[in-house]
Amino acid sequence: MTVADVVGAALVGSGIDTAFGVVGSGNFAVTNAMVAAGARYVAARHEGGAATMADAYARMTAGPAAVTLHQGCGLTNALTGITEAAKSRTPLVVLAAEATAPRSNFAVDQAALAAAVGAVPLRVTSAAGAAEQAAAAVRTAVGERRVVVLNLPLEVQALEAAAGEAAGPPLLPPAVEADPDDVRRLADALRTARRPVFVAGRGARGAGCRAALEALAEACGALLATSAVARGLFAGDPWSLDVAGGFSSPLAAELIRGADLVVGWGCALNMWTMRHGRLIAEGAGVVQVDLDADALGAHRDLTLGVVGDVRATAEAVTAALRGGAAPGYRTAEVAAALRERGRWRDVPFAPLGGAERIDPRSLTIALDDLLPAERVVAVDSGNFMGYPSAFLDVPDEFGFCFTQAFQSVGLGLSTAIGAALARPDRLPVAALGDGGALMGASELETVVRLGLPMVVVVYDDEAYGAEVHHFGPDGLPLDTVRFPATDLAAIARGYGFEALTVRGVGDLAPVAGWLDGPRSAPLFLDAKVAADEPAWWLEEAFRGH
Repeated sequence: MTVADVVGAALVGSGIDTAFGVVGSGNFAVTNAMVAAGARYVAARHEGGAATMADAYARMTAGPAAVTLHQGCGLTNALTGITEAAKSRTPLVVLAAEATAPRSNFAVDQAALAAAVGAVPLRVTSAAGAAEQAAAAVRTAVGERRVVVLNLPLEVQALEAAAGEAAGPPLLPPAVEADPDDVRRLADALRTARRPVFVAGRGARGAGCRAALEALAEACGALLATSAVARGLFAGDPWSLDVAGGFSSPLAAELIRGADLVVGWGCALNMWTMRHGRLIAEGAGVVQVDLDADALGAHRDLTLGVVGDVRATAEAVTAALRGGAAPGYRTAEVAAALRERGRWRDVPFAPLGGAERIDPRSLTIALDDLLPAERVVAVDSGNFMGYPSAFLDVPDEFGFCFTQAFQSVGLGLSTAIGAALARPDRLPVAALGDGGALMGASELETVVRLGLPMVVVVYDDEAYGAEVHHFGPDGLPLDTVRFPATDLAAIARGYGFEALTVRGVGDLAPVAGWLDGPRSAPLFLDAKVAADEPAWWLEEAFRGH
């Protein structure tokens, strides 16, 4: 056996069941070793796509995943996806072959690259320690919720090595119990609050968190909202406001702004989620509960910061309240308003676009009605992104995959692939802009090759719409951000998709037939959307720039 064999087996033995990548000479042996040890390998067409697929897969399974890369250029190609995962605290192991010869064309400082984007750099340094060093990478990824770049030098890979004992999947760290005094303070704040609102984020997507938060919210009369990345966590709850922030419906924004106490649960309460603070009323209390002490107060001043696990803390506070359910914000008037106008689709609008362009709201509402409820929605970045994020319902927090911590255009299709592989029981829906669709077009072949019954929807405005609407009102030239009309449906057919061009709701009629049929080829919708007005959330998005 070689070190490459030992490392591949150790990663699988430590709980990595799926690896994504692009194989070259430097990672050929170790990737095959992972497959031999029982892992599923998914070949992407670009390393950036592979990293994002792995990120999405890990988010939708709540377990670790791996990316396997060629030395040097394989890692640099993957850096955007790695950065997104690192910012999102995704448990991910990036297995990177490494050229250490200074004159090698592939030689770069891979440890420095990893550290620069927020990942943890580790290295396999010897035959004797190879298995343990690989297992340690998985332990770090899972236990600390980090992206680990495990560098595997070419000369070390080839060394003879003895098989190591299988380490077994790493144990999850025990729940962090909040300080009892903090639990009491939070219980007191909730007991006296008349209009509390909970905002749950990425840290509340763990097992049992929904039930714990719903029980506490019922006890104190709180309304329930999420950050964008945790969308779907409270799906179906009659007191859910859906997303807080730029994607909030008018009613949700009104109710959050009316809160006298806002509690963030595993949520940063950043400028996007709180609309640069405008969703917090003057004088309202602000509490944040998070595992990471450094996260407390990072984005705004707090009345109280609590270090603790979301589920355990919510359960402790519920016990501390010791009383019947308080009415809080849960009045008959609020209940009626949520039923009548709680969703974006309940807000009246005059469709834009005319005969040749479909209003993106009309498009998304029609798709929401057509597509089955059991879906997993992945959204790329761009002017269009609010429409699928707000108008497409999702069944739970594992029905929405939002790789937007780095706000890069072009990750949406790969996100959908990773999510689809993680949740084969659901219809995968990729919502893209035309810019992101063309950036990630190479992975259309991956969708077809893997036989994924995916619906790809492109909101095609023939531009980088965010820049058009941001700079256009100032009379600035827009030639650099506008593009000629492109027959995206024809491109998709070339990859093996069934494809439609959509200019009106009537053009969606064949979608029902595709859903009823064998779905033997994925479906691509090139929706020529109206671009008369900026998306409602766009002003929010640019306030921070």
